[in-house]
Amino acid sequence: MKTRILPEHKFILWLAMSDEYWLISAPGKPSPRQTYDQICNATGKDQLSTNFIFNIPDLKVGTLDSLVSLSDDLGKLDSYVEGVTRKLAQYFSDVLQGASSQKIAVVMAENLVVGPNNGKHIIFSKNKGKMLGELTFLRNYSIYQVDPVTYVTDFQWDFAKYPTKQPLKTLSEVISKAVTHIENELKLRSQAYNNIKQTLQVLEKKQTGSLLTRNLNDLVKKENLLLGSEYLKTLLVCVPKPLIKDWYDKYETLCAMIVPRTSELITQDQDYVLFTVTLFQKTEDTFKHKCRENKFTVRDFTFDEQTLSSDKEQLNKLELDRQKLYGGLVRWLKINFGEVFSASIHIKALRIFVESVLRYGLPVNFVAIVIHPLRRSTKKLRDVLNNLFAYLDQSSSTRQEDNFDIPGVFSSQQEYYPYVYLKLDLDYTETKKS
Repeated sequence: MKTRILPEHKFILWLAMSDEYWLISAPGKPSPRQTYDQICNATGKDQLSTNFIFNIPDLKVGTLDSLVSLSDDLGKLDSYVEGVTRKLAQYFSDVLQGASSQKIAVVMAENLVVGPNNGKHIIFSKNKGKMLGELTFLRNYSIYQVDPVTYVTDFQWDFAKYPTKQPLKTLSEVISKAVTHIENELKLRSQAYNNIKQTLQVLEKKQTGSLLTRNLNDLVKKENLLLGSEYLKTLLVCVPKPLIKDWYDKYETLCAMIVPRTSELITQDQDYVLFTVTLFQKTEDTFKHKCRENKFTVRDFTFDEQTLSSDKEQLNKLELDRQKLYGGLVRWLKINFGEVFSASIHIKALRIFVESVLRYGLPVNFVAIVIHPLRRSTKKLRDVLNNLFAYLDQSSSTRQEDNFDIPGVFSSQQEYYPYVYLKLDLDYTETKKS
């Protein structure tokens, strides 16, 4: 009977996912189950690891030449698919930026899930998600989905997507094509969302930035200005706060034809104060020149109620568009992270199968196992496994003396062990890792 993981415990499990996981295979001698039991007994003495059988179905073997060629191709495809998986997780984190790091981690733990794990891809939504500030929690999105660790430790081959009657090459091409399509769609969706977000940020900066650069339409009112005069004009001047006294002392004498006592403080920010001053239009250029000499900045401004209304409408429309894209993007990232992660684990299953056949020969008889080393036990665990399968390492001395590689079996550029080995990195909340 499997232990049911309560929702409130899921975040705690994700925080522990920095531990590495290993995917290995060993010959099923005398039987796959007995090999698994041997490993469990050997590692259980000192509680070095938790072990899980990784179920790989009977796949079409093909020829030796095809397996050797496919071994290299699968290694490259594995790196590519895992890279796309991390791109999806990273962009999910980027989309959530603005919230606290703890809240981002919780949302990612709840949404970066995989499923279903039973070969039936049933995805439905009871609702469109509950908005909590900027974060969408999709708790009811699918009752069949599980976290990446559970998916791997309870792995079941998806026969509907990847029929085992197909050649191994065909299965790898199906996965490659599907993941490439998702990566291309990610580029389009992320570009559309980023464009709207950047445009919105530019407009918001104009509304909230320094008085030297920001839009003044929402700060200056009609009654602050002298409008409709044939000869007089009201200008807006930004004065650094340390120079406020200079402004009051000098503004009436900066040039001729300035209307006395017409300077009014409109607003201020951390660094500047915005003043009005009224003068005769023909002295405007001279006044601007004198202001520059005194480190006062005259802002170009034309009062237009329609422009003010248009700016607000544009901001509101962009924010609505961003929210619409945000909800759809989060749902799309949730679904397709699961799709690509599942594809990644199926690629690893293909790699284990091919490497095991090349390493142990025919007929196919091996057991694949997911091993979760306990903290600070990896070195001792490695020694135990190396001793347990030392009889498989007959080629080690020859390989070191003659310095040659057997393609698809081991490479001098990779770690070599007497058993087939792949490292699994299942932590997708730490997306900023190099």
